[in-house]
Amino acid sequence: MNDGAIEVVEFLLTVESYDADRSLDPDDLPPRYRRAFYDDGRIERPLVVGADAARTATGVEEPWEPISGLMFTDRDEFSGKIELTDRDLAADWLLDRIDDDRLATNPTLAHALADRDDVTVTREQARENVRPIRADRAWIDALLAEYFQDEEDEEMLDLVEVRSPEEIEMTLDDLVLTEGQEEEIQKLVKAIEHRDYLAQIGLREIGKLLFVGPPGTGKTSTARALAHNLDLPFVEVKLSMITSQYLGETAKNVDKTFEVAKRLSPCILFIDEFDFVAKTRRSDEHAALKRAVNTLLKSIDDVSLISDEVLLIGATNHPDQLDAAAWRRFDEIVNFPKPDEGMRADIFRVITRRMEIDEYDPDELAAETAGLTGSDLRMVLREAVLGALTEERTTLTQADLHAAIEDFEERDNLKNLDMIDGDQDALVAGGDVAGDGGHSHDHDHDDHDHAHGHDD
Repeated sequence: MNDGAIEVVEFLLTVESYDADRSLDPDDLPPRYRRAFYDDGRIERPLVVGADAARTATGVEEPWEPISGLMFTDRDEFSGKIELTDRDLAADWLLDRIDDDRLATNPTLAHALADRDDVTVTREQARENVRPIRADRAWIDALLAEYFQDEEDEEMLDLVEVRSPEEIEMTLDDLVLTEGQEEEIQKLVKAIEHRDYLAQIGLREIGKLLFVGPPGTGKTSTARALAHNLDLPFVEVKLSMITSQYLGETAKNVDKTFEVAKRLSPCILFIDEFDFVAKTRRSDEHAALKRAVNTLLKSIDDVSLISDEVLLIGATNHPDQLDAAAWRRFDEIVNFPKPDEGMRADIFRVITRRMEIDEYDPDELAAETAGLTGSDLRMVLREAVLGALTEERTTLTQADLHAAIEDFEERDNLKNLDMIDGDQDALVAGGDVAGDGGHSHDHDHDDHDHAHGHDD
C-alpha cells in the first residue's frame, strides 16, 4: 500500500474522530488539516471531506484513488464526499502502518485511540508538537479583517507587517548567537512558560527587550526566529513609517499598533528604528509627530507580557541617539556586536551546510573577514555561488570563497571614495550608480542574522 493511502486514511480518521468528540478543538487538528476547513478564519463542525479538502490536507492529487480498494472506505458519486464505513477497521489498518512519532503530531488521533494498548502517545504530548491555531495565517487574516473594517482603519495595515510563524523560515537553530544573547532568549522562553506564576508573585515588569547593534548583526532575524520557535504571530513596525502622510493621525495609529498586538496575543511586537523616538523628541518636528512619540512611550509603559501576553522587542542601530526616556522603557538590553573570528567560522559552517565545497576551511575564511557582519558573510557566499554558476558549477571551492571575499571588500570600500567631478553617472562594478558614494549594497537596509542571511 502506498504512502498516499496512509495520508488519506489518517486524514479521514482524524476528521471523523474530531466530529464525534466535542471536547476536541481546532488546536487538536494538525495545521495541514486545518488549512482544508477554514471559513472566514473559523473551523466549524461538521467537517465534510471532498476531493478538494483531502487534496489540500494530504497533498495527494487524486485522494480517492489510493484508498478505493480498501474495505472500509466509500465515496458518494453524486456529492464526491469521501468517508469511512468502519472507523475501527480503519484505525487497525492505520496503526499497523504508522509509528508513535507520527501519532505524536496528531492530537485528535492520539486522543481518539488512547484506549488501545499499542498507543502510548497522549493528546497533551501531541499538542506540544502542533502549532496552535493562533499561529495560522488564515486565523490571523480573519482577525485583522474583523478589526480593520473601514477604509481608514485599513490604512493602518501599511504601518505594520504581521507574519505568522509558518511564514518565518528561520529558527533559533539557524542562528549563531553570543552567550549573552542565548541567555536572554532562554530567560524569555521561561518567562513565557511561567506567565501565571510571574503574575501571581506580582512580577509584571518583564518582557520588554531592546536589541542594539550595527546593521547586519541579526536583531530582526533573531526576533523573527524567536516567533517561529515559540509559535507566536510576529507584528513588526518601523517607527519612521508614522511620518507617512496618508496614514492620518499618527498618534491614533500608534495606539492601533499596540491594539493589533493585544488582539493577536500572545505575540511578539517588534519595533524597529527605535532611535527615531529620540530624534523626534529633540527636533523641531511637527507637533503631531511628537504626540505620536509620546503616545508610543506611554503605550510601551502600558503593555505587558504578563497581563497582555505581548512580548515587546525594540531594535536600534544607533543606541547613542537614545535618551533616558527611551532606555528606561526596557527591562533588558541585548547587545548584537559584529561577530568575532570564532563566530564568523560558525556562521560559515551554518550557511554552507547544504553545499558541497572542495577543500573547505571555514576557520581560514573567518580569519580573512574581520569586521564583516553575518549579512556580509551571506553576501560573500551569494557572490561565490553565482560566480560558480556562471561556470556551470554547483560545487564550490575554497578559492571561490577567497575570490568572493576580495571582491566584496573591494566593492564595499567604494562607499568611502569621493566621486570625480563630471563622473557622477559612472557605474560601479556590481550594477549600482555611484552617486553620493554609491556602493553595491547598503548596510543600513539590512539586518541579517548571523547565520542565515535573510532580507529584513
